[in-house]
Amino acid sequence: MQISVLGPLQLVEQGVPVKVPGEKLRAIVASLSLTPGTPVLAGDLLDELWGERPPRTAENSLQSHIARLRRVLAEQTGKPATRDLVRTTHSGYLLAVAPEDVDAFRFTQAVERAGSCLAGDPERSIETLTGAFAEWRGPALLDAGGGMICRMAYVRLEETRLIARELLVEARLKLGQHQRTVPELEQLLTRHPLRERFCEQLMTALYRSGRQADAINTYHRVRRHLSAELGIEPGPGMRNTLKEVLLQKETLLR
Repeated sequence: MQISVLGPLQLVEQGVPVKVPGEKLRAIVASLSLTPGTPVLAGDLLDELWGERPPRTAENSLQSHIARLRRVLAEQTGKPATRDLVRTTHSGYLLAVAPEDVDAFRFTQAVERAGSCLAGDPERSIETLTGAFAEWRGPALLDAGGGMICRMAYVRLEETRLIARELLVEARLKLGQHQRTVPELEQLLTRHPLRERFCEQLMTALYRSGRQADAINTYHRVRRHLSAELGIEPGPGMRNTLKEVLLQKETLLR
């Protein structure tokens, strides 16, 4: 069973899509797929489905939803032994799939690999990240409900996607693709005006493109955003990049 949560929930069994009807069933599958092979506490699933004030019948309802999910999977996959896929444990429920069968796990692992090889092999890092981004089909957990498990996973996955974008830009800068990178970074910084790493990278790309004044203006624009929105000054990364731009240090050209 292949499970995708980087976009609308999608299940595929041997090339055949498996439809999961109803928000609560999708929320259960999404919650279990975020920790494949590891139990999710029944109490956490109750909170995911009904929030802080579950009905008195919530525990029985959860068991009914699990039973219905097994029936749905059995009918669509032609495999009646779906109890082996959605397993009951002493504390909750688990989805018996390998981590590699879930796109979120594959994406996260690819980002880690890309970061590890960035310094020595930026081309390989770009190739790895390009494959990782291909896993996405839309916002993470798009139709999995709004419970705490999925909300926290959404934040984590979206942050990892931004880190992956930073790594991709860094790899391109290492390969001397600064002029090509400027428009992309300008768009990224427009969407994420408080993200200091994008600012540092844009300043570097602009400076390497012979646009020192634009690099300095970028620093001050982001500094104003940080002050107005968060009441803070830029961190050491931005400050050091500005210093290198002002002093025209050769280290900024590497």
